[in-house]
Amino acid sequence: MPEERALAFQCGSDWLYGVASLPPEPSVRGVLIVVGGPQYRAGSHRQFTLLARSLAGAGIPAMRFDYRGMGDSEGAMRGFDEVNKDIRAAIDRFFEEAPGMSEVLLWGLCDGASAAAMYAPRDARVAGLALLNPWVRTEEGAARATIKHYYGARLLQREFWNKLLAGRFDARGAIRSFAGLLRSSRRHQESQDLPDRMHNALSTFRGRVLLMLSGADLTAQEFSDLSNQAKWKGLLAAKRFERHTLPKADHTCSRREWHEQLAAWTMAWARA
Repeated sequence: MPEERALAFQCGSDWLYGVASLPPEPSVRGVLIVVGGPQYRAGSHRQFTLLARSLAGAGIPAMRFDYRGMGDSEGAMRGFDEVNKDIRAAIDRFFEEAPGMSEVLLWGLCDGASAAAMYAPRDARVAGLALLNPWVRTEEGAARATIKHYYGARLLQREFWNKLLAGRFDARGAIRSFAGLLRSSRRHQESQDLPDRMHNALSTFRGRVLLMLSGADLTAQEFSDLSNQAKWKGLLAAKRFERHTLPKADHTCSRREWHEQLAAWTMAWARA
């Protein structure tokens, strides 16, 4: 059975805490789970705990940890684009705990995926990225995704028409909301900073990339819409990119069957 070790390691003057899941005969390639959003190393509905244990059960060393300022770790809370030192410290400790490991894959959800992508080109030990619903949020992109994927889907729902015909639908409020989103979607964005930084990071990084998108999640839809742009199409067409979609899944893939599919894709990709 895999062994789980509680870890404490330093990042600057702060102590970080994590858990390594280590199989008795580990492969040379391990997976470091980079937590997304303001949450700690277990993840929503324990998804990171379950993922790490599934990987270790398949012979793949895994580690999950808390950034500075999150969970049990010390220090001030930081944004996802300010955690490069945290990720490096975790990788250093991961290699100490799994001395037979020669390379590491970074697995991240939402802004954890974005943090992993922007870190990867900086560290030659990182051989691959597994990105679930990457965060590429802009006001314009969010507005377009909401109009296209939320409002479009609502028009096809029986519940919407039942509420409308029964007079229980706030049409004026919906129109005001839609109009505001439409203005945002048409507004010229002076800075597409995050999407550009993500594109640059994924272009610079030469390792393999696994993209996993939830069909019922606006964060995923915003990335999917972005990936239809010419420069993104060219990048994602490269053979080193592998892409999967879970058509009905939510942002954190909260159902058991969705989680198990993510784990299966990750294990197959990590072994390839």
